[in-house]
This record gives sequence, C-alpha cells and structure tokens, in this order.
Amino acid sequence: MSTLSTEARTFNWLLDTFASGTAGVVQAIAVSSDGLLMAMTTAQERANSERLAAVVSGLTSLAVGAASCYPLGGLNRVVLDMEEGYLLVTSISAGSVLGVIAERSANLGTLAYEMTLFVNKAGDALTPKLIDELKSHVRT
Repeated sequence: MSTLSTEARTFNWLLDTFASGTAGVVQAIAVSSDGLLMAMTTAQERANSERLAAVVSGLTSLAVGAASCYPLGGLNRVVLDMEEGYLLVTSISAGSVLGVIAERSANLGTLAYEMTLFVNKAGDALTPKLIDELKSHVRT
C-alpha cells in the first residue's frame, strides 16, 4: 500500500478534526460525485461508512434533481430531521459532498457553520487527482 500524499493526509485530518471538534457529530464522511466513499472519520467501521455513502449519494441525487426543477440555484445543504438525530449533506466541490450524522442534541446552526468551515478549508484542494487518491486509499 502506497503512502498518502500530504494533500490526502491533510483532507483526512480536516475531516477528523471537524468530527471530533464539533459537538454532536457522530460520524462524518466525504463522498465523490460518482457516489463512492472517499474519506471517513477514523472511529467508524468501513461497512457502516460505505452504507452511509450510498444513502448520502442517493439524497444528493434527489436534491440536485429537485433543485434543477426550480430556479433556486445549486445544492447547498440537505437536512434530514429524524426522531433521534440528523443526517446532513453539504456540497464540497467538484460534485463531492460531506455527509454528517449528528445527535439530536446538536445545535444545527453551529453544525452548519462548522460544515461550511470544513468545506471552505477542504474544497479548494479537492482536485480530481486527490479525489481518486482518497477513493483508492479509504481507511480500512
């Protein structure tokens, strides 16, 4: 297994820092435009992260399709409000998205702000080359 580039390590570090430093975050993943898992927080199992990536990809597809029906612009964020918590999806760049599972006690305003900070830090660095590297070296 080859060593990750500095950019890939930085992206993974930013994701872990976001998840561990944001109150209420249970799990965070990054999903590429083709629906594949490209990064996940260290404390999660790969199978669970792959399942979440499929859900996030489907939600993203539905949201983008709905957005195209109305003159409201591109996708910013999807929020699923469930009895015991939240699932949030935010666009990163190049069609990639950040998916977050959060506890019910999480402050949605703070969570949205922290997600935006992550996107601002990680989005510009997310090139097609980096996306390919991240997808092929997702933590096991």
